[in-house]
Amino acid sequence: MDVSERFWGKLPAGSREALVDGLSASELQSVLLDVSRERAAKVTPARLMQRWRDDRFVRPSTADPRALVRTQQRLWEALPERFAGVELSPVTPLGTSSAVATINQHQVLSTIRGTEVASDPTNELAIEAAVRRRAGQARVDLAACQRVVRAQPVDGPGMFAHFQLFVLVSSARDTGSGRTEAELLIDHLNFWADVLGESADLTFTTFTPSAVTERIADTVRPAVRAPLREDADRTKSATYYTGTALGVGMRDAELGDGGFTSWTADLLGDAKERCLTSCISTERLTAVSADPRQ
Repeated sequence: MDVSERFWGKLPAGSREALVDGLSASELQSVLLDVSRERAAKVTPARLMQRWRDDRFVRPSTADPRALVRTQQRLWEALPERFAGVELSPVTPLGTSSAVATINQHQVLSTIRGTEVASDPTNELAIEAAVRRRAGQARVDLAACQRVVRAQPVDGPGMFAHFQLFVLVSSARDTGSGRTEAELLIDHLNFWADVLGESADLTFTTFTPSAVTERIADTVRPAVRAPLREDADRTKSATYYTGTALGVGMRDAELGDGGFTSWTADLLGDAKERCLTSCISTERLTAVSADPRQ
């Protein structure tokens, strides 16, 4: 039996239906807030200390915040003017990750107020990009730096449930022959090339051949200010990205990735919408930049 089913079995018959469908969103929130208030009243200082030590969601990162701030400043200063900076909320509407990126909700830290803790700022920026596109902006380019929390188990020393990402999201309407995708790729890749300098390791992978593949050869590669190599063996995120994915690294270290998604097309109900995302871990970049062996 599924673990959650066993827990539901401890409640009176009909409880699940009542909580999932029988109460309005505000009624459910009130019920859960009461439960949380009463449980919080029973927390002792000793129990709080234990949770602080043992709970992977709340343990502080070992990254030096001063070094992280310097990395953030370096990234923001290199960002082209066309990218608008967005200071995102630490929470986003419930279902953001599952509805936009089809991520299992169990991998997200849900709250009792109809929200979820931010787990991927590219999802949130895609929503903001769709809002701006619907308002009439011809092309939207956004950037954000956000600490995120992910609920899937993590293994190994130095691995935390929370970490910081610097992300880019661009959206525009298709003009045919892969031209729009090429423009977006050039701007994203050149930003990472400028930030990482001679140590940049930029890759692309074609999961589904299209006109974009041709534009990478005749338009993107000549315009990118760093070598761009094909990673034909990559299978990671083959169902997450549509068509073409990116890899962003430095020397032999993987920093992040990106690729085209259907997110703004889905949000706007327009198959001609194009959306490119890319991101890196600022903590990883900080560590690699400080390590002469990398």
